[in-house]
Amino acid sequence: MNKNEIVDALEEKHQKLFNWLENQPEENWIAGPDGRWTTGQHVLHLVDSLKKLNKAMGFPKFLLKYKFGVSNRDLRSYNEVAKRYQEKLDANKERARVFNKELGKPTLEEKKQLITSLQIQNKKLQHKTNKWKDKNLDNLIIPHPLMGKMPVREIVMWTAHHTEHHLETLTKDY
Repeated sequence: MNKNEIVDALEEKHQKLFNWLENQPEENWIAGPDGRWTTGQHVLHLVDSLKKLNKAMGFPKFLLKYKFGVSNRDLRSYNEVAKRYQEKLDANKERARVFNKELGKPTLEEKKQLITSLQIQNKKLQHKTNKWKDKNLDNLIIPHPLMGKMPVREIVMWTAHHTEHHLETLTKDY
């Protein structure tokens, strides 16, 4: 995917989530299915994920190269990244559960602020993606907690898929 396609995917996936959130009863924000996250926790998780990526993309490029290196493989497509993520999730359910165990439970009072934060973080990521040179998106790598080191272009594509993945879960189960 080129930068414009990635930015469009980020916008589309997040807008679908925002539209869905607008039409949900408030009690779903604070109470999810038995043993599952609340809607608020899904949103908090997405905000945290975006903040971490935005922070990483804010570091000087030479520092990312020094700390994590450069890619030594061909880029994966959006569908390949999504498929690989699902495979990793399926193979590491307990690891994913432990990683997200300490996630707080946002209150109804925090709902508006958290959704606004998600909107802002999404726009920041779109802006940063557009500002980065293609060679840096393709060659510089950063670590993903489940999938390992990935080229920045792939992790930004994954972010669009990640939002879609959570919306699918919310739509199906909530």
